[in-house]
Amino acid sequence: MTGLRVDFYPEIVAADVAVIGAGPGGIAAAVSAAERGLRVVVMDRGLEPGGQIWRHKAGAAATPEAQPWITRLAASGARTINGTSVVDVRPDADGFEIIAESASRPLHIWAADIILATGARELFIPFDGWTLPGVMGIGGTQALIKSGASFAGKRVVIAGSGPLMLPVAASLADAGANLLLVAEQARRAAVAQFATGLWRTPSLLLQAAKYRVRFLTSSYTTGTWVTAAHGVDRLESITLTDGRRTWRHDVDVLCTGYGLIPNVEIARLIGCEIREGAIAVDNRQRTNVDHVLAVGEATGIGGAPLSLIEGAIAGSTVGSVEAPSGHLLRRRAALVGAAGRMLDVFAPREELRSLPHADTIVCRCEDVSFGAVQGAACARQAKLYTRVGMGPCQGRTCMPALDFLLAWQADSVRPPVEPALVSVLSSEVAGEATPSFPLTSSVGEAYQ
Repeated sequence: MTGLRVDFYPEIVAADVAVIGAGPGGIAAAVSAAERGLRVVVMDRGLEPGGQIWRHKAGAAATPEAQPWITRLAASGARTINGTSVVDVRPDADGFEIIAESASRPLHIWAADIILATGARELFIPFDGWTLPGVMGIGGTQALIKSGASFAGKRVVIAGSGPLMLPVAASLADAGANLLLVAEQARRAAVAQFATGLWRTPSLLLQAAKYRVRFLTSSYTTGTWVTAAHGVDRLESITLTDGRRTWRHDVDVLCTGYGLIPNVEIARLIGCEIREGAIAVDNRQRTNVDHVLAVGEATGIGGAPLSLIEGAIAGSTVGSVEAPSGHLLRRRAALVGAAGRMLDVFAPREELRSLPHADTIVCRCEDVSFGAVQGAACARQAKLYTRVGMGPCQGRTCMPALDFLLAWQADSVRPPVEPALVSVLSSEVAGEATPSFPLTSSVGEAYQ
């Protein structure tokens, strides 16, 4: 690497615990571990801790729910490195070597234990017109609102599935949008049964009721979904159906998405067991790989309250032989039960598999149509023939959709798991990447 600029050389950090992800689960895990005296480093792609669910403007106060945890993280002694993408994770003699890109510079972290808090992303199911400007993800809409985007006066329809639609609808109403309709694809009877079952977790029932009150003047319907979006240069109208009839709405913005799916690329790279699309863990949040734990949405979609409990369990038990507290285990069990019922109710219906036609674009990055991939036996064959999933998003949008539509099995994961600069990738083989200090408590000052 002779002749390279100084900022091409990696920053080297040693820690007892590396937490990948700074959403609710990652923050709770980092706080719990750091308050036990462990040297903790937290990495996150966002510019501020909080993840997508607690996203807020840089320098602005977070929500009342999030702020105490963010304040506690700052006081815990854990080091938080924002704007960081993990590229590779490798087993090391003393633990793990984590290679990341941070502020366009290579970052190498050696840690004895890893806690994966990699969160989740939205599931999109392609339909005609879904690539038009004005069509956006439900979670993406929430992120835009939290970043200061204006929806005032815009005619908006939310159509998709899952409880995430409620807080987004409430936020849009608060932001002055003309919210015409919230269309849930799940059947009315199933949604009603799920709602009445929330008595087991009163906090979730109260939260849902508070969200609904905030957009009470807007229509909410079940058993309804979008079949097409129409427009020339941008979205102008949408077609909806309830399975019996179809109708149109003139709209400026369509927010759509069919729930969340766990981010498991890093877990699969390490060799963690994936069960039903999520990282499999035991009652202490440990995976099948020694010294690797996982928390939050990556272990199954359950919301911020469950993520916080899982993070507290992982942070209190990492590197310890003590069992988690009975209170935490009981609280987690109740929330896991509610999450399981939620996933059953809001699972995408079979009719959605017929949404895309042969000429419907399924890969926006590489402009690949559904007809071009229908005959492929697997994701890898489709990639070789059409470049589907090989664009800037690296298949994070199209591949989950095609898994749903065509029942493909997940392809293998190889580093880099995120797009990265050549300087970051080349730093992986550089001799400078070896730390000059061991993984002991005596090196805590090395990264403070």
